[in-house]
Amino acid sequence: MTIATQKNLTFDQFLAQYPEDGGFYELVNGELVEMRATRNHDDVADFIADGFKGEIHRMNLNYVVKNTAVIRTVSAAGIEQGRQPDVAVIDRDVWRSDRSDYNGLREPIQVAVEVTSTNWEDDYLDKFEEYQRLGIPEYWIVDYLAVGSRGFLGNPKVPTVFVFTLESPGQYRRTQFTGGDRILSPTFPELSLTAQQVLTA
Repeated sequence: MTIATQKNLTFDQFLAQYPEDGGFYELVNGELVEMRATRNHDDVADFIADGFKGEIHRMNLNYVVKNTAVIRTVSAAGIEQGRQPDVAVIDRDVWRSDRSDYNGLREPIQVAVEVTSTNWEDDYLDKFEEYQRLGIPEYWIVDYLAVGSRGFLGNPKVPTVFVFTLESPGQYRRTQFTGGDRILSPTFPELSLTAQQVLTA
């Protein structure tokens, strides 16, 4: 849902106008857009975040996990975007570098996770390109509803977790996980979650 605000907002203007109503918003092509999620969607995202937090604590890793971080990306047309991943893994030093700041980040985070809903093209196409261009090392698309195209999910379409890892020269390599497959994460190599556990959370 697009909110009535001035058009062609910059990233800084977006942060300044970010509504304080407890909702989640992104800057998309210069406009403030509300991101709504079902309870199922939130449960899947929370399950992943809890798994990451457990690994960070267990391994004493220098990361924080947030669902409120807004990341500045740039579209293929060169337009500033403000993306808010469903789960963001961020270097703790980066997050704490200016603790009085609002949640806008300009540097690549370590992991971005998007739990796909009806606007699946955003995750598979737009955010994929923007996160790749920004240099986010690891990007997950969690398609628990199997709403993406058959080109991604196969035929018949099955719920899938995709993990994209950044390789030289700045291109993502895709690995997909279904059913009882253990999800392989370069950031969390000992993570013991299966696709089924995540997809049915």
